[in-house]
Amino acid sequence: MSLFLSTRNGARLYAIWCIFSLLCCTLPSQAQEIDLLLKGGHVIDPKNNIDSDMDVAISAGKIVRVAADIPAASAKKTVDVKGFYVTPGLIDMHAHVFNGTTPDAYIANASTSLPPDGFTFRAGITTVVDAGSSGWRNFRTFKSQTIDKAQTRVLAFLNIVGTGMASRYEEQDLADMNPVMVANMIKKLFPNIIVGIKSAHYWGDYAQVQKAVEAGKLADVPVMVDFGEHRPPLSIEKLFKEILRPGDIFTHTYAYGPNDREVVVDENGKVKPFIFEVQKKGIVFDVGHGGGAFSWRQAIPSLAQGFKPNVISTDLHTDSMNGGMKGLDNVISKFLNMGMSLPDAILRTTWNPAQVIKRPDLGNLSVGSDADVAVFNLRKGDFGFIDARRTKLKGDKKLEAELTIRAGKVVWDLNGISVPAWKTELAK
Repeated sequence: MSLFLSTRNGARLYAIWCIFSLLCCTLPSQAQEIDLLLKGGHVIDPKNNIDSDMDVAISAGKIVRVAADIPAASAKKTVDVKGFYVTPGLIDMHAHVFNGTTPDAYIANASTSLPPDGFTFRAGITTVVDAGSSGWRNFRTFKSQTIDKAQTRVLAFLNIVGTGMASRYEEQDLADMNPVMVANMIKKLFPNIIVGIKSAHYWGDYAQVQKAVEAGKLADVPVMVDFGEHRPPLSIEKLFKEILRPGDIFTHTYAYGPNDREVVVDENGKVKPFIFEVQKKGIVFDVGHGGGAFSWRQAIPSLAQGFKPNVISTDLHTDSMNGGMKGLDNVISKFLNMGMSLPDAILRTTWNPAQVIKRPDLGNLSVGSDADVAVFNLRKGDFGFIDARRTKLKGDKKLEAELTIRAGKVVWDLNGISVPAWKTELAK
């Protein structure tokens, strides 16, 4: 009898031990289940309709939780971001990062383009889309030279011209605009990197855009159009209604150069009615600030009349960064001072561009997504903002990137909020 009781108790204890062991193996450690915790910030995540005070937890380079009051004890490292705004890492959908040293080159493999890591993280950008610097003939060079080496996620629009933006001269060569070769490079070789097709700087009729749209149909990707070097200017109403498709992109929306391009705001300061019409039907309007493609006389009346861009972007290159553009955080600041809300601006630099380029995995803080995160300080003060025509708008708010995280790694920390004070480190 005593042997039976001993055996039964032993079996019971063994069963309890097995259950305990199983739970220990399957449940995450509450002590250190999180690698990095951003605590106390105001999260703006348009995809997930979040605009409130929340914490963001990161582990193994992924977002693992977004919630209020996540215990600091559950994290290996906690960063206090109280008073700051926490957003998905920004997407700059129009930039030029095919940096190189080809003599006399314009943007393709040229010094006018910029190495991405030096100009992205400091503005809260974790993904940049090169806007047609390369074509199918030189994309492999761009990939090996820049894309494969950058910490920034670099995607691309492939130029309809085979040599990309080598110079304005090459960009006029209709014989080098091959929709089949462009589509093949996208579909068969680099579908995860090339997200669209670019048409730009053409002096002739609509032929270049038509070839780009043909390639877009073959590859099932959007076309971005820089449409503004025609004398006399060609009709953008015809461009929108007869040539482009829903989902195609008109960049340099607020440029002012009436001798070269038709503008969206007429001489009386009114947004042309067909602009609202085609936007509702799916034409995407991109800022593409650049060195010469953003004018207060176009942007201010547009926003006042309810015409907002779908996407806010920089058109980053050496001339724009040292001119009125400066960086994506500065461009966003311009829109804040024209009356756009911060959540509205973050939408146009995260989830909106992610949808335009058909990458719903980007531009959000969904659980399981790559931990690409930006932390911003919205400063109050007396600031001035310059447009491409070198006129100033005064403003009282300015967005500044405080911290940028790419795939769970801190890659920009303006004021050292993610590291210990030197005396604390010295004491270890």
